[in-house]
Amino acid sequence: MQAQLVKQKIMQAEPGAIVEIIGRSSRGDREQHVSLSALDGTDFFTEDIFNALANDEADIAVHSFKDMSAPHFFSHNAFAIVDRDDVRDVAIFNPGVIEKIKNGQTIFVGTCSPRREEMAVHFLKKALPQLGTINIKTKPIRGNVEGRLKQLDDGMYDATILATAGLNRLLKGYTASTAVANPGGGLTVSDLLKHKLLMLLPLFECVPAPCQGAIVAEAHPQNKLAVELLQKINNTELFAEASAEKQKAFEYGTGCLQKFGVTTIRTKSSTHLYAAGEDADGKTFQHWTNLPQLQFNEDELFSSTDCMRDFFEYERKQNVFDIKQPIVFVANYKSVKDAAATAALQNKRIWAAGTKTWLELAQLGYWVEGSADALGFESLEDVWRMPLLQIDASEVCILTHEHAAERWRAKGLNAISNYTLEPTNDSSLIKRIHEAKVLFWSSFSQYEYYGMHAGYDATHICAGGETATLLQQAGVNPIVLPSIKAFEQWRKSSIRSHSVA
Repeated sequence: MQAQLVKQKIMQAEPGAIVEIIGRSSRGDREQHVSLSALDGTDFFTEDIFNALANDEADIAVHSFKDMSAPHFFSHNAFAIVDRDDVRDVAIFNPGVIEKIKNGQTIFVGTCSPRREEMAVHFLKKALPQLGTINIKTKPIRGNVEGRLKQLDDGMYDATILATAGLNRLLKGYTASTAVANPGGGLTVSDLLKHKLLMLLPLFECVPAPCQGAIVAEAHPQNKLAVELLQKINNTELFAEASAEKQKAFEYGTGCLQKFGVTTIRTKSSTHLYAAGEDADGKTFQHWTNLPQLQFNEDELFSSTDCMRDFFEYERKQNVFDIKQPIVFVANYKSVKDAAATAALQNKRIWAAGTKTWLELAQLGYWVEGSADALGFESLEDVWRMPLLQIDASEVCILTHEHAAERWRAKGLNAISNYTLEPTNDSSLIKRIHEAKVLFWSSFSQYEYYGMHAGYDATHICAGGETATLLQQAGVNPIVLPSIKAFEQWRKSSIRSHSVA
């Protein structure tokens, strides 16, 4: 599929070109009976392919960029990043996993990735519906996407974790001829995904592998024609983005056995590199790039995350509501904590605004399919359009408080409310807001009801998404951070007392 995509790019750039695809297996593909941890080296999925260049057996080599080591990428060869799909991992479950949770049975997850085993499994223990004791064990799994899905379908595992990008490309370009030849036994990826339960794993809790979803093409520098073609099909923006991820990954360790991820996070106003996990020495780390430079004393900062319960009382509507759409986006878990909501959400696919809401929903026994990573509802529009999900916004109902629901309905979206926000007008809270020189708002509603108490020269900060958009519309020019996680790290580095220590 990757080679076909590169061929299409070349034909678009050079319509008269004759392009022949030469199949070549890698050592990683051939030795599927051996665990990844037992394979020596770092380029066992790419070395056989780029050796074809050195032996003049091919002009251009095509790889998944995440499989290529940093030392090779930063070598003398010429490279082009030609495409990048969604960077996330997705956990795919057999539907019987619900009963296993209820019965306290062990759930077997197929993965050979230490990163996925460390991050994804840790997250799934909290994110699966908390209907009983959740026991998760990992089992090695090897093979291509179709082969892994077939093993899942045959009941060898209860779940597996795959790159969303690979699934999307196969779903977009699958043919009958390739289906017959694959280990899925003639079943297409679409067939194998039927009746499965999905969880699109969050970016900040399950950080993707560096350069995941990117396709790289390579040529020997002496092959001038091939180098010229790479220059024509290279996406310079993606190249800069993926190169930065590869360089950052190189700082923490190399190879498929590392327990960290690196990815690029885009907001409406900026781009950030996020890396987190365990480095090669086993040290836990979390790193953001491109955070603003600002120094302040601890007593000059007001953060809404320190006093979330102090802003509002939640007044529930007592009416039973009917959600017509098959998919529900839950903006706040408080909207589902009554019997009417439980009835309304039966047989619905549920998405959450962020990880906190996701985990609260899991505690209530709901299956959550994915989240907006607190980047805003709009961030999901491209995610939902991808072949794996194929969700249209018209199929989604936003469940939130009344004032926010009115804003969404004004945009032509489906929104329902079953509660209102009633400000507490707590005098100590108002005093802290008034005295602060730097204020962090985790929702626009907080600013809407309490922002008038802030000093005229105060600096306002928020996470990206709808909060940033509404603050800007209200005449505030906030410093926008990519997430609350980024805010917490930025907070520690910006407070003068921490800097001195």
